[in-house]
Amino acid sequence: MTCSALPHTPRDPRRLQAERLYGSEALFEAQALRYQVFGHECGAQLQDTELELDRDGFDDHCLHLGVRDLASGALVATTRLLDQATARRLGRFYSEAEFNLHGLGRLSGPVLEIGRTCVAEGYRNGATIAVLWSALAEILNEGGYRYLMGCASIPMRDGGIQAQAVMRRLREQHLCRETLRAEPRQPLPALELADNLSAELPPLLKAYLRLGAKVCGEPCWDPDFQVADVFILLQRDQLCPRYARHFKTAC
Repeated sequence: MTCSALPHTPRDPRRLQAERLYGSEALFEAQALRYQVFGHECGAQLQDTELELDRDGFDDHCLHLGVRDLASGALVATTRLLDQATARRLGRFYSEAEFNLHGLGRLSGPVLEIGRTCVAEGYRNGATIAVLWSALAEILNEGGYRYLMGCASIPMRDGGIQAQAVMRRLREQHLCRETLRAEPRQPLPALELADNLSAELPPLLKAYLRLGAKVCGEPCWDPDFQVADVFILLQRDQLCPRYARHFKTAC
């Protein structure tokens, strides 16, 4: 497997620290940050507009991770993790609302789902993602998870041009349905693109691919969040060598 190196990121003078978000107060911080990013910035149609929190029935069953700016005390990034055993008790993974996941039951090893990842404006750089990834690596190591899966979003505010252009790139280099095939419940509308049209990969999707993740099928249109969700699967034993040391096999 080959991978590209991360672009040079100037040293961030801010002190960032990863943490596991326990308790209602910390969860409210994560939900408020998600509302700010998904609701205010991205225009998602969220339900809890009065309190300005992005929350759903999965939150209370997930482990939430965050990155905090120690100087200001502000939570500047968050993600949530749902393990296989909990998903079984709930009846499904969150991603299964958008995709039929063919082959999920045949994965040979524990599975962890990642979702609702967002980073505050002004912190969307390699340094913040690296801190968040370090906390994620600890969880994968502790649980002995062999697979990490979830969705990465592409904005649809342009009518789907970027999403279709990004998917054209992904089909050429990162599409793999052999281990798991994700069938979207609501496929993107057909759209004709110019042959020379290209689009930049969204930062989070780019970060997953640099780890060695594969795209398992065509994207699903999420009209509430106004995005096209791409389903990704990361196999622990196929990690990009540049990052494998951070996700070393658990003892």
